[in-house]
Amino acid sequence: MLKQPRAVWATAGAAVVAFMGIGLVDPILPSIAKGLNATPSQVSLLFTSYFLITAFAMLITGFVSSRIGGRKTLLAGLALVVVFAALAGTSHSVGELVGFRAGWGLGNALFVSTSLAVIVGAAAGGSAAAILLYESALGLGMACGPLVGAILGNLKWRYPFFGTAVLMAIGFVAITCFLKEQPKPARKTSVLDPIRALGHGGLASAAASAFFYNYAFFTVLAFTPFVLDMSPYRSGGVFFAWGLLLAVFSVLVAPRAQERFGSLKVLGTSLVLLALDLVVLGYGSHTTAVVATIVSGAFIGLNNTVFTELALGVSDAPRPVASAGYNFVRWFAAAAAPYLAPKIAGWTNLHVPFLVAGLAALVGSGIVVVRRRQLRHDAEELEPAHATRDSVAVFAD
Repeated sequence: MLKQPRAVWATAGAAVVAFMGIGLVDPILPSIAKGLNATPSQVSLLFTSYFLITAFAMLITGFVSSRIGGRKTLLAGLALVVVFAALAGTSHSVGELVGFRAGWGLGNALFVSTSLAVIVGAAAGGSAAAILLYESALGLGMACGPLVGAILGNLKWRYPFFGTAVLMAIGFVAITCFLKEQPKPARKTSVLDPIRALGHGGLASAAASAFFYNYAFFTVLAFTPFVLDMSPYRSGGVFFAWGLLLAVFSVLVAPRAQERFGSLKVLGTSLVLLALDLVVLGYGSHTTAVVATIVSGAFIGLNNTVFTELALGVSDAPRPVASAGYNFVRWFAAAAAPYLAPKIAGWTNLHVPFLVAGLAALVGSGIVVVRRRQLRHDAEELEPAHATRDSVAVFAD
């Protein structure tokens, strides 16, 4: 995985910063609410607008990249993130900040969806090595985002946004210098191709399960900071530890667990354990909630890797199209969870949002069990013990 061309490292480095942007605001959500005189529900819209635009943008990423090429699409996405991240730092109201985050989400969608295809296309060592590199970038970005947000946000809540703009500008320069334009696909992708790809039972099942999983995932990411009610430094430290576990389990543990038990067993079990962890998080003491938040990173890391491989390997659709259709579905849950969790807490209490998230994770696990035949890759009938990482095929009993 480490012996990759400079173009791959440049893209992966920019991907780290792109994923940093997701968790960047986590430790400073209370500070943003205080600075802009906003409620938790209003501040949670920073995630909702970001992921709602990201979900719809997934339908156009393939359309754009198949016409102007992967390199130009990456650069366009990075440019949008630089502009809107910088504008977010100048916001004077929560409405402005939510709007700028939406523009940021558009840029991130163009970059993130295309970066996986570019890394897979340019990487040495096959698809499995490329996916692990991508998951490493995801884990590192998710780990460093809260830490960077805490360090800069402790000075002023605006600084993390300016910091992201600077880092993404560096990524823009790196990709400009090191990534050559890759060949355009022989067939141009239409806006509806990702929707058509979801007609495949396996891909549709993976997307449906990931939808419920993402609801649980982003309840942790967007709502837990309000429940922990810690300083930016302490909150950043908690989510840094969370992100480290996410990275370790996605890159090191998940491949070994898949080889031994099979992808679907790992996924189904991990979703159940995540559900139990969320219940403990919601109903435990403050210290227990901190520990459960960190531990959830392990299950999220496992799930991220397996879901990514399912999305890319379970159907015969081109990888960018399959990824776009899969992400179109799952990002809606990422948009819904930050909005609904504070609402549910207002209607009931602080515990119930985590119970709802746990139930969502259980539904995701149930879909894996019920649809296991559709989730098995048709081209492989190997037992888990004979599986190799040279393919992104998915195995099940």
